Parts: sequence; structure tokens; C-alpha cells
Amino acid sequence: MAQWLQGRVVERIGWTENLYSLKVEAAIEPFHAGQFVKIGLGSGEDIVGRPYSLVNAPQEPLLEFYFSVVAEGPLSPRLARLDGGDGVLVMSQANGFLVLDEVPPASHLWLISSGTGIGPFLSMLRTAEPWQRFQRVVLVHAVRRAEELSYRHVITAVADEHRQKFCYVPFVSRERVDYALAGRIPDALKDQRLEERAGIAIDRAQSHVMLCGNPAMVEDVTSLLKSRGLSKHRRREPGQISTETYW
Repeated sequence: MAQWLQGRVVERIGWTENLYSLKVEAAIEPFHAGQFVKIGLGSGEDIVGRPYSLVNAPQEPLLEFYFSVVAEGPLSPRLARLDGGDGVLVMSQANGFLVLDEVPPASHLWLISSGTGIGPFLSMLRTAEPWQRFQRVVLVHAVRRAEELSYRHVITAVADEHRQKFCYVPFVSRERVDYALAGRIPDALKDQRLEERAGIAIDRAQSHVMLCGNPAMVEDVTSLLKSRGLSKHRRREPGQISTETYW
């Protein structure tokens, strides 16, 4: 049975004034890349906890969480004030089905995210499985401003190691930058800018699309993909779309 464990913050990273990562030492049970685990603060009946995706790969020694600060939220502002050596509670068992074990055979894997929804995909990309199973892997990350394109060092390392198989497509919606597509992901699907940038098409025969991010993005992209003939993936009815909402 899952229970709270006492963890210790090793490092806090401030990407912007509202985006943070915590690296935490805690002996949780083995997990799959893409899963999430609840972290919290407090004691007894006063513990405030929330699930956060694990950014680190399962084989890495420290847990890593990427989150945005909700100004009036009961937990995230407190997490953003933690520093090395501070204690944090971590649930012993991770959960979630946005994992590659659940993905049926395909040639092309699309990892489409917005905001902190990139977290579980960064965990997957640092494992061997996507590179063994898929001919092409496309990571899409949509943010409002360029400074929110976090973890560029991780993405660059992945690109350097898997140059023939990997494509990274950033989106920035509220300012113009020459290396990112402008606007929203659904619009770039409609006018085919996304697939032109990636150099491959999304289709029912070859593609599996994993979506993680804000509900509007996930819903809009899912609807567009369904209009092309793709379907939600279920164990009893294999499809081409896997989703999880995550802010």
C-alpha cells in the first residue's frame, strides 16, 4: 500500500518567476517513464499533496519534478520556496498510464506537450525504449514565451545522441522567435505547419500520438486527429492517441 515517505530536496531550479524544478532524494518504488507521483508538505491530517509527473528517467538516482506556481494555490508557492536540505513528502508509489508500455506498435511517435506537460516526455526520452521501438520520435512543446522553453540542455543532449531519429518542434504563442513555430498547436495541425517542420505526417497507419498539457490543447488536438481517422487508445480497442491533462 502506498504511503508517504520523507524526502529531501537536493536542488531547486528556477526557470522563470513561475516555473520551477525540484530534485528530490526519496526511496520510492520502481516506476515507468511517464508516470506521476504525489508530493506534499505538512504532517498528519494537515498534509497538502498534489500529483506531479516525474521528469527523471527511472534509472536516475534523484527524483525530479517540474511545476508552475499557482499564486493562490495551497502547495505550489510553498514548493517554490524550498531549498537544498529542506524536507518534502513523497508518496511511495507512482501511478499513471501515459507510458510507452501502453503504446501499440507504430513507426512514428509524436510527443505533444504544452507547458509543464513536457515533463513525462523528458523522462521517456532519457530511456532506451523510444529509440529501440520507433523510427522517428517528434517532441512538440508549446509555451507562451520563449523563456518558458525549459530543459533545452536535456533536449539538446537527446538530439545529439539520436540525431537521425529525433525532431524537436517548439511553439511560442505570445512573441516571435525565429527558431519556434508561432501560435497554437491545433492551428499548426490544421495548416500542416507542424508536420512540415517535423518532416513526417501524422497518420493512422504509422503514428502514435501522446498528448500531455492543458485540457484545451489536449481536447482540440484530439478532435483534429479524430477527424483524420485516428482514435483514442484503449487496451481493449487499440488506437493511435494517448492523453493526459497536466498543467
